[in-house]
Amino acid sequence: MSILVTGSSGHLGEALVRTLKQMNRTVKGIDLVPGLFTDKTGSISDPAFAAASMKDVEVVLHTATLHKPHVATHTRQDFIDTNITGTLNLLEAAVKAGAHTFVFTSTTSTFGDALTPAANEPAAWITEDIRPVPKNIYGVSKTAAEDLCRLFHRNQGLACIILKTSRFFPEEDDQALVREQYDDRNCKANEFLYRRVDIEDVVNAHLLAMEKGRFIGYGRYIISATTPFMKEHLPVLHGNAPAVVKELFPGYETEYMKRSWKMFPEIDRVYVNALARRELGWNPKYDFAYVLHELQAGRDFLSPLARQTGSKGYHKNGLQPGFTR
Repeated sequence: MSILVTGSSGHLGEALVRTLKQMNRTVKGIDLVPGLFTDKTGSISDPAFAAASMKDVEVVLHTATLHKPHVATHTRQDFIDTNITGTLNLLEAAVKAGAHTFVFTSTTSTFGDALTPAANEPAAWITEDIRPVPKNIYGVSKTAAEDLCRLFHRNQGLACIILKTSRFFPEEDDQALVREQYDDRNCKANEFLYRRVDIEDVVNAHLLAMEKGRFIGYGRYIISATTPFMKEHLPVLHGNAPAVVKELFPGYETEYMKRSWKMFPEIDRVYVNALARRELGWNPKYDFAYVLHELQAGRDFLSPLARQTGSKGYHKNGLQPGFTR
């Protein structure tokens, strides 16, 4: 099986190529930015480059994208060119080349305003059934790309698996207020409760989607660390998250106090990965219980793969490794 990874100079693309090479799989990477795991550089908005990249490919792992932080530095047309036209070109090329499976890396950001309940409402319980309400061009472009995948499955018979990943970027939070109030590791540890996933688990989800795509045909899955919360926790979470976390993890405060860390005062949404665990057989390792265990042992809670790939940054020379415009 020959595999194409787009965005192979970015940290997810690199992590995928690293892992596939270690498994002795036949894989090639493309990106607009050169990298150690990128075989060809070029733009997926160019149909000819997309077609040339698809030679002998059976499976596409499409991670290349313009990201949310690029909203501040790129035009809306840039998002359309990369995230929509680029995806369309790859889908067209995949069908013509006879590829059988297309795995598209999407984002929970597409849910947009559906993620933010009113002040007097419970935290939002986010499953694949929630209707996206995108609030910026990033969300709009990724939602449109998801729709293209569904169209190509329905009309061209291409197996398309959409993985809506929550946060796994290693960079600091893009909100200045969060960066000012929380140590970066503190912030990431908190997020494993409801909106973060380790890159090792993301890679494993892609590998499962790649292997099971033909049998599933079409699927859309939230890829986020397994939350410890239940629906009955939602009303209190949105007003007093530390009380719920203390109930579930009585020892967390001790570990946090050692580091002068603090829990978020409220949690407004909870991502639910039950469908991915059930249909893909995905079993994510890294969750808040794991994080707490590693903190108690004095170890870094990030996976070895997360530490290996590190941070790629977002705006070096105006380009983001991991997208192919």
